[in-house]
Amino acid sequence: MRKLPINIMALAQNDAQQGSYIVLLKEEGGNRRLPVVIGAFEAQAIAVAIEGVNPNRPLTHDLFKNTLEQIGIKLQEVVISDLRDGIFFATLMCIDAHGDTIEIDSRTSDALALAVRFGCPIATYEFILEKAGVSWQGGSREEEPQPSPSKPVSLSSMPVNKLEELLEKALADENYERAAEIRDEINKRK
Repeated sequence: MRKLPINIMALAQNDAQQGSYIVLLKEEGGNRRLPVVIGAFEAQAIAVAIEGVNPNRPLTHDLFKNTLEQIGIKLQEVVISDLRDGIFFATLMCIDAHGDTIEIDSRTSDALALAVRFGCPIATYEFILEKAGVSWQGGSREEEPQPSPSKPVSLSSMPVNKLEELLEKALADENYERAAEIRDEINKRK
């Protein structure tokens, strides 16, 4: 399995699901994006670390980082290692004080919060980007005509080229939930 480096590109509120957020991961040197839905607490933990905010007392992820460091374990890499039934799985790739590799199962949101704190690389596998990634070609940001609320147009009734145009627009508008729906419809047809 080919492992690909990815980076946190954006963190945004998920309008489609109240109380949740989307962390958008970007393929390094590529044009694919991987939208991952996370909870509000995990989004806050990632945002605090990205912004360099130092709370008076350690947050849970800070406590875990401090604990690992005190017992001589270094987080080397976070790998989004699997996707099953629409749920991402992650692995913390660590090195202990003796130089041995330790793999720790983690929720993806927690793994990302730790990756930011440790400043370590994030990666995923090609099959995950193929299955859940959204391709971004850039280009035009022209407004797409929107269906009227009384007559919604089903994605399943649209041709693939129209879906690809809608996908680009959803990504340009940072509407990652919609982009994921469109991506899934395109993938169904392959």
